[in-house]
Order: sequence, then C-alpha cells, then structure tokens
Amino acid sequence: MSLTITNITKEKLPNHPYDKMVEKILGEKYDLSLTIVDADEIKQINKRFRNKNKPTDILSFPLTENSGEIFLCFSEAKKEASKFERDFDNFVAFLVIHGLVHLKGFDHSSTMESIEQTFRQEFRV
Repeated sequence: MSLTITNITKEKLPNHPYDKMVEKILGEKYDLSLTIVDADEIKQINKRFRNKNKPTDILSFPLTENSGEIFLCFSEAKKEASKFERDFDNFVAFLVIHGLVHLKGFDHSSTMESIEQTFRQEFRV
C-alpha cells in the first residue's frame, strides 16, 4: 500500500490514520494519491470531469484496479462540516472514508452508507 499526500494549500491536514484507512478499505496493494487543493482548483477539476461548475469538498477518481486519487478541498469541507454536526478534523476523516468507499466501486446508496458506517465506527469517525 502506498499513500502519497500532497498539500498545495497552507492548511494543515488533520492527524488521522489515513494509511490504515486506505489499507483497510482498499487493500494492501492499493496506491492512492491524496491531494489537498483550494476551491478554485477543485472547481476546475469538478467542471472538467463531472461537468459541474462549482467547488465541492471531495472528488475521487479510480485510475486502475489498484490505484486512484482523491482531491480534497478544506474550505468546502469546513462549510459542509456543520451540516453534518461534525468538527472539521472529524469531517475530513469522514470525507476520506467516503472517497475511499467510492474508489472501492460503490455509488451513493444505502449499501454505501452502511459500508461507510462500519468504517467510521472502526476508525472512530
């Protein structure tokens, strides 16, 4: 398992066991790139790949069966955290789990929610 984290913002990534999350959810052989971007960058990515001209908190893209990338926007995550009644650090972990489950191949559904809940309990998120 390989996890590469790139932060192109000045904000600090909350301290969570991201490597353990990746390994547990995606497996030992998965290579993940996690990039922290600003609102303008994630808006451009969202427009280019999803045809949605607005920023979002997280985007995940599978590249191969054993690799993928996640883009995370802290400013958007901060806005969304209160809607879920979570503090920012907890919400970032919540989002990472969400992105990892998408990379596992799940789309939004009650099944996905159930899978996420299992991992949120395991990682105390």
